[in-house]
Amino acid sequence: MRPRVEEVRIQGLGVIDEAVLELSPGFNVVTGETGAGKTMVVTGLGLLFGGRADPSRVRPGADRASVEGTLVIEPGGRVAQQVEDIGGEVEDGELIISRTVSAEGRSRAWLGGRTVPVGTLTYLADDLVAVHGQMDQQRLLQPARQRAALDRYAGNELVKPLRAYSQAYKRHKQVTAQLDELTTRARERAQEADQLRFGLEEVEKVDPKPGEDAELRGEEERLSHADALRSAATTAHTALLGDPMEAAGSPQDVASLLGEARSAVEAVRDFDTELAGVADRLAEAGYLISDVATDLAAYAESVEADPARLAAVQERRSVLTSLIRKYAQDSAGVLAWAQQSAARLAELEGDDERIGDLTREHEELTARVTELAARLTKVREAAAERFGQAVTEELTALAMPHARVIVQLSQSAEFGPEGRDEVEVRMAAHPAAPPLPLNKGASGGELSRVMLAIEVVFAGADPVPTFVFDEVDAGVGGKAAVEIGRRLARLARTAQVIVVTHLPQVAAFADQHLVVEKASDGSVVRSGVVTLNHEGRVRELSRMLAGLEDSELGRAHAEELLGLAAADR
Repeated sequence: MRPRVEEVRIQGLGVIDEAVLELSPGFNVVTGETGAGKTMVVTGLGLLFGGRADPSRVRPGADRASVEGTLVIEPGGRVAQQVEDIGGEVEDGELIISRTVSAEGRSRAWLGGRTVPVGTLTYLADDLVAVHGQMDQQRLLQPARQRAALDRYAGNELVKPLRAYSQAYKRHKQVTAQLDELTTRARERAQEADQLRFGLEEVEKVDPKPGEDAELRGEEERLSHADALRSAATTAHTALLGDPMEAAGSPQDVASLLGEARSAVEAVRDFDTELAGVADRLAEAGYLISDVATDLAAYAESVEADPARLAAVQERRSVLTSLIRKYAQDSAGVLAWAQQSAARLAELEGDDERIGDLTREHEELTARVTELAARLTKVREAAAERFGQAVTEELTALAMPHARVIVQLSQSAEFGPEGRDEVEVRMAAHPAAPPLPLNKGASGGELSRVMLAIEVVFAGADPVPTFVFDEVDAGVGGKAAVEIGRRLARLARTAQVIVVTHLPQVAAFADQHLVVEKASDGSVVRSGVVTLNHEGRVRELSRMLAGLEDSELGRAHAEELLGLAAADR
C-alpha cells in the first residue's frame, strides 16, 4: 500500500478561514475563481511537509494559521517506523501531521501526536510528497535526488554492477582507513610500543605473584608487632593455665578455677540430672581451655622479632606498590595488564607486515573500484540519454517544442558510495541556448511543466507517493492543456496527484474534482470547498470555459472534455 494524503484541514491561511479537503488516491484537481484561495491549498500542503513559514500568510485578524493532515500509511512500513522512532503514534494505519504558524512568525509542528522540529517534517517529506509550486521546485533540483532518480530509471541494468561496486567500495574504505591509521599514526604507535616494552620489562623484573601484595601486608603486620603479639599470647596462656613459677595450688588461673567448680558439682551430680548436665559442660570447658592454652603456647613460641625479614618484606611491598600504582589495583591486575599489553605489543610490532599486506590489497581494491565505477558510468550514460530524449518528447507535447533536456554526468575527484558520477539535469530553452541547470534554464511556469514531464518519465521509478502541482499549466492552452491533463492522469496511475489549475482541459482528467468558493465576505469557510459530482463538474468546467455555468455551448464543451478524458483512461 502506497502512502497518500486522505484529508487536509486548513485554518486562518490567506483567504481561507476554514477549509477541509477530502482527497482521493488518484488524480485530485482543485479549481475556483481567481483569488478564491486555490494556491493556499498548495501553500498549506507545503507547510504540512516542512515548508518555510511566512507569517504574512496568516489570515488578517487571526492569531495563527494551522494545517492538519491525515495520511494513510502502511503499518510497520518505512514511514511508520520513522514516526515510531521519534515517539509518534500511527493508529490503524493513519498518521496525523500538524503545523501552526503564528502572526509573529513562530512555527510549531506535531507528528503522530508528538511535538517535533519542523526539520523532521522536511525529512519525512522526502518519502511522502513532491511539491511543485511556483516557489517550491526543490526536490528534483537536488543533485543527490537526481542521481538516485536516474538510477531508478536505469532499472535492473544498474542493480548488479551497483551492488558489486558497493561491496568493493565498502572494503576499499575500510582498508584505506586502516592504512591511514597505520601510516599517519606511526610515531604515536611507536611511542605506544616503547611504553609497553618498558612496562612489561618492569613487571618481568619484579615478577609479582597473584595475591602476593595481600600476603606481604599481613606478614609485615605480624613482624612489626612481634613483641606485642608474643606478650599477649603469653599473658593469655598464663591466665588460662597459670604461671609455673608460682606456688602450686594457687586458684588464680582459669583452669584451676574450672577444676574447683567441676569438683564441687561432680560430688553431687548423682542427686540431680540437671546438675549432671552442668558438670559435663564444665568438663568440656576444661578441655577447651586446655586446647586454647596449648595453641597460645605454641603461637608465643613461634612469634619472633626478625628485623632483617621485616626490612625485606617492607622493601618488596614498596616495589609491588609502585608497580600497582602504575598499572592496576592489585598484583593480579598487574599480571592481567601484562598479558593484554603483550598482545597489543605483538600487534604493534607486526605493523610493517600489516602495512605491506594492506597496501597490496588497497591497490587491488582501487583497481576494482575504478573498473566498477566506470561500468556504473556507462550504464548511467545510456540511461541519461534515454531519459533526456523521453523528457524532451514530453515537453514538446506540453507546449515547449523547442526545449531540450539533457542529463549531464561529471566525475567527482573521490569515489563515493554510489560511484564517482555527479548527475545534473539541464535544460536548453531553445536550440541556440546553452543547457543550464533547471532552476536557471526555466521560468516558474516552465519549470512546473519540466517537473511534470520528468515525473511522468520517472513514474514508477520514483518512490514518492504524492505529487502536488501548482500552476503547472501556466501560459498553456488548447491542445497542450489537454496533453498536460493526460500526463497528470498517467502519473496518477502510480501515485496520488493533487493539482491546482485554471484550465478545464486539465480538470476534466481528474478522478476527484474539488472547487473552492468564497463566502459573501470574501473568505473561504468549511462549506466553501466542495467535492463535485458529474453535474457539478459540468457546471464548473463550463464556467472555466465560457465564464458562465449554464452556457449551453460551455456545457456541451464540458461534456466533450469529460468524455475525452474518460475514453483516454
